[in-house]
Amino acid sequence: MTLHDMQKAVYQNKLDHHFTVTDVNKEFCLLYGEVAEAYDSWRKKKGDVGEELADVAIYLLGLAEIVGVDLAAEIERKMEINVGREYRLVDGVLIKQKEQKSDVSTK
Repeated sequence: MTLHDMQKAVYQNKLDHHFTVTDVNKEFCLLYGEVAEAYDSWRKKKGDVGEELADVAIYLLGLAEIVGVDLAAEIERKMEINVGREYRLVDGVLIKQKEQKSDVSTK
């Protein structure tokens, strides 16, 4: 199953179970909650971090479908930008040194 297929399937599951597909604010909050649960699982070594990360991905895919974003295409585009970036270590912090022309418009 491709990421695009998963995005469509997650959305269909929301429809099938009568979950919200119109309250974008709520969806962002639910996604944030799932990230917090994944972090808590990792921090407390609960052993279910994989399941929690899957929940994060599911909420993200659903949100992408709700707002009309082709997440697979956006991830590919952003990965290309990230590969072209150059960084320099300044006082223990990585600072961007060079940006591609396409990178400037994505801020």
